[in-house]
Amino acid sequence: MPNPYAPLLAEIPVQRRTAEILGGTTAYWTYGDDTAETTIVAVHGFRGEHHGLEPVVAHLHGIRVVSPDLPGFGETAPLPGRAHDLDAYADWLRAFVESETPGAVVLGHSFGSIVASAAVAGGLATPRLILVNPIGAPALEGPRGLLTRLAVFYYLAGARLPRALGDALLRNGVIVRVMSIAMAKTREPELRRFVHEQHDAYFSRFADRDVLHEAFVTSVSHDVREFAPRIVQPTLLIAAEKDDITPIEAERHLATLFPDAELVEIPAVGHLIHYETPAAAASAIRRFLERSEP
Repeated sequence: MPNPYAPLLAEIPVQRRTAEILGGTTAYWTYGDDTAETTIVAVHGFRGEHHGLEPVVAHLHGIRVVSPDLPGFGETAPLPGRAHDLDAYADWLRAFVESETPGAVVLGHSFGSIVASAAVAGGLATPRLILVNPIGAPALEGPRGLLTRLAVFYYLAGARLPRALGDALLRNGVIVRVMSIAMAKTREPELRRFVHEQHDAYFSRFADRDVLHEAFVTSVSHDVREFAPRIVQPTLLIAAEKDDITPIEAERHLATLFPDAELVEIPAVGHLIHYETPAAAASAIRRFLERSEP
């Protein structure tokens, strides 16, 4: 299926780079001009990697975006000698930004919203924070809490079965497609096909089942609420009215927990804002970055 955002992406220069962070090699991609006035570090969600945020990047001409693969996903190796819990991911993000993009705006999508919030609340210096599809309430309590509970058993089985069977279960194409169908809200057939093919291509690019299970446990054990009151930077929340993981009512409450937060609600989309409505997300990001300093 042709990438509907490919023409826009083709206009943006991109480079793959690596950095030694916390004893491991982090792979990351820079989009745009290194001399751009604004740089955003974009942190992807659970089971994803940098490709997932490219549709949003495609609509951010003139802004430099640095998009790393999280440790244990995509082309970034697991962190040596550490469990992949929230402390590890937050430490990694702080070290990455301080090493490669000091002073950058930080953006996190889904699970990346938890990692970004924890890092900023823990002292990561950034002028602004952007959270797309933020996890604003416990995933087990969301509109599809039952499916999340089934996911708990799925990832636990993948971690405890004999390694070959567990790995095959976690990378099973039918299960990946079911996940994709559950999240997609668009009624456009071609866009749905693109979303499914993206998940087919990139949803199983994790290092091993142990990292995946640790990251999953982290993703369902935390949410952005626990960090919001400690984040003093201006924060943009881009939420979906049909999100099955965090209902919009919970996102509205989350916005009240930040000292300085703006909430943008996007209609007719769920947890895949980055695939289905990236132009709307990018427009909100531009307006937020152009807002004068308080």
